[in-house]
Amino acid sequence: MNDYQVTDTLFLWWLGQPDSPRPVGELNLLRELQGVSLRYFPAWRASGVALSEDLPLVDIEHRPIARETAAGAVDDARPDRWGERVIRVIDKPPRLSILEYLYFAGDERFGALGVSTSPTEYVPHRTGPLPTLENVEEMQGLAQKIISNETIPEEKRRLIAPGTTLGGARPKALIAIGEGQWVVKFAEQGDATDTALIEHACMTLASHAGIRVAATRPIAVSAKAHALAVLRFDRTGPPHQSRRIHAQTARVALRAEGSEMGYPELAQLLRRRGDMTAGIAKEHMRELFRRMVFNILMDNTDDHEKNHVVLANDDHTLVLAPAFDVLPTAQALGYQQMRVGSDASTSTVENALSEAALFGHTRASAIAAATEVASVCAGWREHFYDAGVVASDIEFLAAYVDRDFLTTQRRNLLEARIH
Repeated sequence: MNDYQVTDTLFLWWLGQPDSPRPVGELNLLRELQGVSLRYFPAWRASGVALSEDLPLVDIEHRPIARETAAGAVDDARPDRWGERVIRVIDKPPRLSILEYLYFAGDERFGALGVSTSPTEYVPHRTGPLPTLENVEEMQGLAQKIISNETIPEEKRRLIAPGTTLGGARPKALIAIGEGQWVVKFAEQGDATDTALIEHACMTLASHAGIRVAATRPIAVSAKAHALAVLRFDRTGPPHQSRRIHAQTARVALRAEGSEMGYPELAQLLRRRGDMTAGIAKEHMRELFRRMVFNILMDNTDDHEKNHVVLANDDHTLVLAPAFDVLPTAQALGYQQMRVGSDASTSTVENALSEAALFGHTRASAIAAATEVASVCAGWREHFYDAGVVASDIEFLAAYVDRDFLTTQRRNLLEARIH
């Protein structure tokens, strides 16, 4: 059990340098909105930085713009749906508001923000040292217990931490491997395929298409299933003294500037606020175009705005984080979750090309980039096989990835039918 006392006020801290945390401001529960507001402390307004563009350094109570959310970038400090489930089963807080979820997400949450019960001392909810590879099989079993709402022994609770934000409802936890922190995503009972191995294969395939991806490592947990370890990109350095990087999902960053949730809009955010050093911003804009085309051609239609992240440099410029959660959705929807081009979210390369200029491309250079991506995607079967994906899973995916709607688009690019 924890000793948390119900309160309507907690405190936000900056953990960019964990050995010298700084208080940011006061978090307050807004009962009528079922949300959480932020008011900066005077010291942070004087020498801090706006956490997102909708949280300027002024002395007001910044309120969320939607019900059941937190203000601005604070919303990214919340746990995902799986994390909320872990909190309900393990921590059993006396009240389940967004303020409680923010607190119980703990010290290893996504990004560089922390939540404390004190305004003068960083007092977070701590879960203990991170587990290691040798704990993964046991962690898989504990995840199944949480799904079944079974009691987790006190001494085992540190093995399942709720703080990871990336992803949705799939079971996951944090572990230390070597000098890095990794998110481990577990198989679920009833999965039709070995999803973890498929994701690893798709992520490594994307890397061949000129897309930076988070490092992945499949971990066998049974004869037929794997877990997948994904290296955190919001941390640098060894787990016990890692530096934390301020991160915003595209959802928070685009909402803060009042933009539609779309790939072109994210590209323009990078143009406006990106790192101009050695052309990094333009490089990332063009990489985002490749990511969009890859998602289209590999039937990854779960490419929503929480599955894209920007990271803040020390000078507060933004860079595109490595891709993550990239795998065939196997639904044949024919539309993406974010706006692609002039034809809204329709999953076609022609739609992607329609606003190529917003990614820093001419039409000719965009076609060349899309053709390179298509060439890589055309070899997906062989790549998946080499990655260890079993033949039955490949055939299952082929019904979606190799359906006429997508193979025609690949073929048109490779045969130069698109001009």
